[in-house]
Amino acid sequence: MIDAASSVRLVDQYCHGVLRTELGIGTFETYLGPAAGAPPAAGTTFFDTQTGFAVRRWCPPLLGLEPHCPPAHYLARRRELGAVEAGRRLLRGTGIATYLVDTGPPGDLAGPAEIAAAAEAQAREIVRLELLAEQVADTSGTVESFLTNLAEAVHGAAGSAVAFTTVAAGRQADRPEPPGAGEVRGAAGRWLAERRVGEPLADPVLLRHLLWVAVATGLPLQLHLGEGDPLPLADFAAATAGLGTDLILLYGYPHHRSAAHLASVYQHVYADLGPALARTGTRAAAVLAETLELAPFGKLLFSSGARGLPELHVVAACTFREAVDRVLGGWVADGAWSRADAERVAGLLGWGNAGRVYGLP
Repeated sequence: MIDAASSVRLVDQYCHGVLRTELGIGTFETYLGPAAGAPPAAGTTFFDTQTGFAVRRWCPPLLGLEPHCPPAHYLARRRELGAVEAGRRLLRGTGIATYLVDTGPPGDLAGPAEIAAAAEAQAREIVRLELLAEQVADTSGTVESFLTNLAEAVHGAAGSAVAFTTVAAGRQADRPEPPGAGEVRGAAGRWLAERRVGEPLADPVLLRHLLWVAVATGLPLQLHLGEGDPLPLADFAAATAGLGTDLILLYGYPHHRSAAHLASVYQHVYADLGPALARTGTRAAAVLAETLELAPFGKLLFSSGARGLPELHVVAACTFREAVDRVLGGWVADGAWSRADAERVAGLLGWGNAGRVYGLP
């Protein structure tokens, strides 16, 4: 194994803010688990997961403890340092140079400026389309004002944001084309008449309209896949080809091969790497190798997908670096790659591709 990725500065191309407040043991453990899922088995906690074990491996040394120390010792040290100091030490230990932050999720989460200051790094905002539409609806009294204000809000956000993101991509797979003006007005009228303030946008016509308004800005558009198969999005990828907007497929695991395939077929489609590797633990190198078999090396980007805990940024960055070193280092050891090529590709995956897609300095 060679250290192809050990010194590479990273761009975290998709993440959320970290919690500003002190955390009790229950809250901390909740953030180690899946975003939506069953609680842990009786007598266990979410420390008994690949993520929990990875936190205990990588994070204690950043707080002055031995790796794999008991969770109680780790959390006691975290409380001793305080949320602010612990967050600084953890974020500055990731080697992440730029954070692209989705500011959509609710909660007392630090924004891009706070992340940048704590991490001594750069940070830019990713705007969540659904939330933007909901905010516009809260202040628009008529259908025409809503649609006008929505277009202005999206194009205004494009002036400062680095990308748009949406969680509705999977629901648009059967209708990839933009809806007609009459269809949009009808859907907007129904939604505005029936919705309550703060109610999430779920109308499929309006969501499809929103995607195409975002595409028209030319800003990169991140599509959340969750654990869904991205192949049904092939028609949307085909419909947006040549329009100047890059599509980034987020969270492809366990369908990472499908995401890599789409990235290989469409010039403007890219696939996310980070969360898939962080979640698969000891299989991270195998998942990375499978992805590299299908996708051109210039079409893959690192992210953490982290939310709430700075520890999740650490885990994602360390797991990514280790997987890259194992896979690329193995190919160098076998004579299939040169060391120089391994180091160059590690740079592409870690920051080069993201810098190109998002126009980062």
